[in-house]
Amino acid sequence: MSSKIPVPANPDLRPLKAAALPLLMAVTLLSGCAGWPGRSITVGAVPDDYRTNHPIIVAEKERTVDLPVSTGDRKLTISMRETVRGAATSYRSSASGIIRIMVPVGSANAGAASVLSGQVADVLRKEGIPGDRILSSPYHVSSPNDAAPIRIAFMAITASTGECGRWPEDMLANTTDNKHYANFGCATQNNLAAQIANPGDLIAPRGMTSIDAERRSVVIETYRENGAALE
Repeated sequence: MSSKIPVPANPDLRPLKAAALPLLMAVTLLSGCAGWPGRSITVGAVPDDYRTNHPIIVAEKERTVDLPVSTGDRKLTISMRETVRGAATSYRSSASGIIRIMVPVGSANAGAASVLSGQVADVLRKEGIPGDRILSSPYHVSSPNDAAPIRIAFMAITASTGECGRWPEDMLANTTDNKHYANFGCATQNNLAAQIANPGDLIAPRGMTSIDAERRSVVIETYRENGAALE
């Protein structure tokens, strides 16, 4: 005589299905992250950068210094002379070509500017700029009523960025992308470029100077005398 263990005709498999569901979802997500063979996806929250949109470029550029002139001026004032000396200092430190004194023509102060231009050249020569590199040239103004300045100009290697104020579209309100707007960071880059005294520093480091042996000995002696007490 044999006994049989009764087995339900339709066993309840719901607990097994509930346990397998999270595992199946995890496998599906991992397989999606893996991607197809030979393909990769790069995801970034902000795909652009203001340093890329507004790079600082080292290139030859015209530097100008404007000298305001009134119709009654017949002699350079102290402040005018200081402005010209500043232009000469900038020229000597960054250029060696022609420096131009641009004199307005057709403006109300054209006569006074013509008189002062010779004095500007004298100041430049006294500041060490050779006379054969100083060139005087006229420029025409757009309106006779303009108080056009005397402009001192020369070409020099300069660090600069592109012109700011570009707004091709309203990226602040009319966009679904998490990107910088076109003008973002332009003013900061321009200000940084204007503060660079030697644009060559952006290209390569300067050579090291020799060691001041006398100063080094003083520092070492000071440390030997007072360093232990400070520790």
